[in-house]
Amino acid sequence: MSDSGDGETAPDSTDEPVTETDGDMTAEYYVQDGERILGFRRDGQTAAVAQNIEGYAMLKVRPSADGDELERYYGFDMALDHAAELLDVAAHDLPVPDDAADMGM
Repeated sequence: MSDSGDGETAPDSTDEPVTETDGDMTAEYYVQDGERILGFRRDGQTAAVAQNIEGYAMLKVRPSADGDELERYYGFDMALDHAAELLDVAAHDLPVPDDAADMGM
Protein backbone atom coordinates (compact mmCIF):
# COMPACT_ATOMS: atom_id res chain seq x y z
CA MET A 1 0.00 0.00 0.00
CA SER A 2 1.17 3.51 -0.67
CA ASP A 3 0.70 6.49 1.60
CA SER A 4 -0.48 9.72 -0.02
CA GLY A 5 1.47 11.79 2.54
CA ASP A 6 -1.51 12.65 4.72
CA GLY A 7 -1.74 9.25 6.36
CA GLU A 8 -4.40 7.95 4.01
CA THR A 9 -3.94 5.01 1.67
CA ALA A 10 -3.86 6.08 -1.97
CA PRO A 11 -6.57 4.61 -4.22
CA ASP A 12 -3.98 2.90 -6.40
CA SER A 13 -3.20 0.53 -3.55
CA THR A 14 -6.33 -1.58 -3.79
CA ASP A 15 -5.57 -5.01 -2.37
CA GLU A 16 -8.90 -6.52 -3.34
CA PRO A 17 -10.72 -5.84 -6.61
CA VAL A 18 -13.48 -3.24 -6.42
CA THR A 19 -16.48 -4.23 -8.53
CA GLU A 20 -19.37 -2.05 -9.62
CA THR A 21 -22.32 -3.20 -11.73
CA ASP A 22 -24.90 -1.13 -13.55
CA GLY A 23 -27.42 -3.15 -15.53
CA ASP A 24 -25.55 -5.48 -17.88
CA MET A 25 -22.26 -3.61 -17.43
CA THR A 26 -19.67 -4.62 -14.82
CA ALA A 27 -16.52 -2.71 -13.96
CA GLU A 28 -13.66 -4.10 -11.91
CA TYR A 29 -10.77 -2.03 -10.60
CA TYR A 30 -7.61 -3.63 -9.23
CA VAL A 31 -3.83 -3.33 -9.09
CA GLN A 32 -1.75 -6.04 -10.72
CA ASP A 33 1.85 -6.32 -11.94
CA GLY A 34 2.59 -2.62 -11.38
CA GLU A 35 -0.54 -1.39 -13.14
CA ARG A 36 -3.86 0.05 -12.10
CA ILE A 37 -6.49 -1.72 -14.20
CA LEU A 38 -10.09 -0.80 -14.79
CA GLY A 39 -11.75 -3.63 -16.68
CA PHE A 40 -15.25 -3.67 -18.15
CA ARG A 41 -17.51 -6.58 -19.13
CA ARG A 42 -20.76 -6.48 -21.06
CA ASP A 43 -22.54 -9.31 -22.86
CA GLY A 44 -19.34 -11.33 -23.28
CA GLN A 45 -17.33 -8.31 -24.53
CA THR A 46 -14.45 -6.80 -22.57
CA ALA A 47 -12.36 -3.64 -22.53
CA ALA A 48 -9.74 -2.35 -20.12
CA VAL A 49 -7.99 0.89 -19.22
CA ALA A 50 -4.57 0.55 -17.58
CA GLN A 51 -2.04 2.94 -16.09
CA ASN A 52 1.23 2.38 -14.27
CA ILE A 53 0.87 2.37 -10.50
CA GLU A 54 2.80 5.63 -10.13
CA GLY A 55 0.20 7.41 -12.26
CA TYR A 56 2.77 9.25 -14.37
CA ALA A 57 2.09 7.51 -17.66
CA MET A 58 -0.54 7.67 -20.33
CA LEU A 59 -3.58 5.46 -20.05
CA LYS A 60 -3.57 2.35 -22.23
CA VAL A 61 -6.78 0.99 -23.73
CA ARG A 62 -6.84 -2.75 -24.36
CA PRO A 63 -9.48 -5.23 -25.50
CA SER A 64 -8.95 -7.02 -22.15
CA ALA A 65 -6.79 -6.51 -19.06
CA ASP A 66 -4.05 -8.72 -20.49
CA GLY A 67 -4.61 -7.86 -24.15
CA ASP A 68 -2.38 -5.88 -26.48
CA GLU A 69 -2.50 -2.11 -26.23
CA LEU A 70 -4.81 -0.52 -28.81
CA GLU A 71 -4.23 3.16 -28.05
CA ARG A 72 -2.80 5.55 -25.41
CA TYR A 73 -4.49 8.62 -23.99
CA TYR A 74 -3.56 11.39 -21.56
CA GLY A 75 -7.12 11.94 -20.39
CA PHE A 76 -9.33 9.48 -18.56
CA ASP A 77 -12.43 10.68 -20.45
CA MET A 78 -10.83 9.90 -23.80
CA ALA A 79 -9.76 6.44 -22.61
CA LEU A 80 -13.28 5.76 -21.34
CA ASP A 81 -14.72 6.87 -24.70
CA HIS A 82 -12.55 4.29 -26.47
CA ALA A 83 -13.41 1.54 -23.97
CA ALA A 84 -17.10 2.35 -24.38
CA GLU A 85 -16.74 2.14 -28.16
CA LEU A 86 -15.26 -1.35 -27.80
CA LEU A 87 -18.33 -2.36 -25.78
CA ASP A 88 -20.82 -0.58 -28.06
CA VAL A 89 -22.13 1.72 -25.32
CA ALA A 90 -21.87 5.40 -24.44
CA ALA A 91 -19.03 6.41 -22.09
CA HIS A 92 -21.52 7.69 -19.51
CA ASP A 93 -22.92 4.13 -19.30
CA LEU A 94 -19.62 2.78 -17.94
CA PRO A 95 -19.68 2.35 -14.16
CA VAL A 96 -16.43 3.69 -12.68
CA PRO A 97 -15.59 2.67 -9.11
CA ASP A 98 -14.49 5.60 -6.94
CA ASP A 99 -11.00 4.09 -6.53
CA ALA A 100 -10.45 4.42 -10.29
CA ALA A 101 -11.90 7.91 -10.74
CA ASP A 102 -8.50 9.63 -10.49
CA MET A 103 -6.83 7.72 -13.32
CA GLY A 104 -5.21 9.79 -16.06
CA MET A 105 -2.60 12.50 -16.19
